[in-house]
Amino acid sequence: MSSLNSNTSSAVRGSIDPWLLTATLLLGGFGLIMVLSASGIMAEYKHADKFYFFKRQLIYTGVGLAAMIACMQIPRRFFYSMTYVWILTAIVLLGLCSTPLGTSVNGASRWLKFGPVNFQPLEFAKVALVFYLAYFFSRKQDLVQTFSVGFLPPILVTGVLGGLLLLQPDFGGAVIMSGILFFMCLVGGTRFIYLLTSLVLAAGSGYMLIASSPYRMKRWTAFLNPHELAQNEGYQLVQSLYAFGKGSIFGTGIGAGQSKLLFLPEAHNDFIMAVVGEELGFVGMSLFFFTIGFFMWRSFRIAQKLEDLQDRFTAFGITCIVGLGMVLNLAVVLGAVPPKGVAMPFISYGGSSLTASFICAGILLNLSRRVKT
Repeated sequence: MSSLNSNTSSAVRGSIDPWLLTATLLLGGFGLIMVLSASGIMAEYKHADKFYFFKRQLIYTGVGLAAMIACMQIPRRFFYSMTYVWILTAIVLLGLCSTPLGTSVNGASRWLKFGPVNFQPLEFAKVALVFYLAYFFSRKQDLVQTFSVGFLPPILVTGVLGGLLLLQPDFGGAVIMSGILFFMCLVGGTRFIYLLTSLVLAAGSGYMLIASSPYRMKRWTAFLNPHELAQNEGYQLVQSLYAFGKGSIFGTGIGAGQSKLLFLPEAHNDFIMAVVGEELGFVGMSLFFFTIGFFMWRSFRIAQKLEDLQDRFTAFGITCIVGLGMVLNLAVVLGAVPPKGVAMPFISYGGSSLTASFICAGILLNLSRRVKT
């Protein structure tokens, strides 16, 4: 016991992971460059200031960095002690989105407005869910393979969050929540038969949601045959694929892409990676993949080497938030899955997503101090 306490104390006094910090800063800096490149034409068209979105993203980056530093310094036990506060706050905020207090953008009420700032509760809810699931699985290891105690509670909590997201509607957000739950159940020790059954039920529910909603059915049809609907529902995906095609091996060069000239909708938001592909080409995309791969490797390495079970689950879940966002965004812009409105962490324009990405990095860096060297 004394040896364990000594090791734990030593881990607490450790330094943060410099490689993860470097990868985080590289991603944040790259995001600023690409927002500047992708948003200029739209900013000048809408706001008569080609630096409008870039200046706002610069402010968001400052806020995100401040949040990351705070999360690095705050004792992790504070976060853990507030687990139920976080999850209840997430439920309340998501619920408020479906009331008159919510702000509707493109037909979906996913935002809350605080003065001049729009805030998307989904980004906070993902972190809150991870804290809850990490607390749950670390405390219920002896009962984790039972249905009533080890499986039903996390399903119900995630179901409440997912249901509130579907009311907005935000199908993509509900998918990410389900993905976080699935992977944390997988490493948490949930019986595989429960997970398999859940996947079948989730697939059936997803099909029913798509079939019962005309706009989701149009998205699904456009995903299957984008070029046949290139002037309608398939327009955005076709323009994204054209952008990647124009990039070829070395790209057209930063700032020289044409898709952002009002051809590609959401060029600086959800589809910013299409601009990256066009302007930096295969080589640039490969370097980007290497950077995010390196970020994920360092994050999973931290989770693997942590000794405390709740620390380990928390680091794994936080890594899943960033990883799922990256994978789903790339899958959408490459046409591998239907459009879901998922931002690319650290890269896409938007304060909520960017700040949440830096918060995730800050939590991981905080936990990296406890890695036994």
